[in-house]
Amino acid sequence: MKGKQLALFIILILVADQALKLYIKTNYYIGEEHNVLGGWFRLHFVENEGMAWGWKFGGGLGKIILTLFRLVAVIVGTFYLRNIIRKEYHKGFIICAGLIYAGALGNLIDSMFYGLIFENSDPYVQNVAKMFPAGGGYASFLHGKVVDMLYFPIIRNVNYPTWFPFWGGEPFEFFRPVFNLADAAISAGVIAILIWQQKFFPQAKPDSTKKGPEEAPENIKRSSEPVL
Repeated sequence: MKGKQLALFIILILVADQALKLYIKTNYYIGEEHNVLGGWFRLHFVENEGMAWGWKFGGGLGKIILTLFRLVAVIVGTFYLRNIIRKEYHKGFIICAGLIYAGALGNLIDSMFYGLIFENSDPYVQNVAKMFPAGGGYASFLHGKVVDMLYFPIIRNVNYPTWFPFWGGEPFEFFRPVFNLADAAISAGVIAILIWQQKFFPQAKPDSTKKGPEEAPENIKRSSEPVL
């Protein structure tokens, strides 16, 4: 796979990810939700300050550390992608690495810049945020929140059985997390590598055509036979 092809692939993912985030951020208020496909797929606007899938990490300081870690990972990932292309790794592995890279870069853009260019989305006022507000953005550099919107509540409005350990009688929902295209790209890349790792990194098989030291060539075997 050529570098230009991978770059175009990554750019397409980034454009789709950022376009959807910009649309949601400037058209939805926090918590707003709309059915897309019969209720099992919804657009539900939330923001998170931490890791993928809404996980959090250590408050304000943790937010800076996480953003800087993403930045370092993207920089290192750039050189890594160039290296595996030059060494002609399996095309499938290069695509998976590109997915992970594009997802990390997509969420990094949110963390670095969204706080500077967007008005705060207030869950109490239920305002739709504006870009480049007169008073400035809602946060400083590196403190932006990641925009999530993809929600697949395939099973909901049911409870665990009362006999179920720990959660008996509590509400059950599948699939609960709200995520974005960048999260999906990262997850798809990682899962694909785990599933097809043997195909991407085949083990070298011993050459069966090589003869062991105990096997003598045919002509030597014949010459050792007694001549009558």
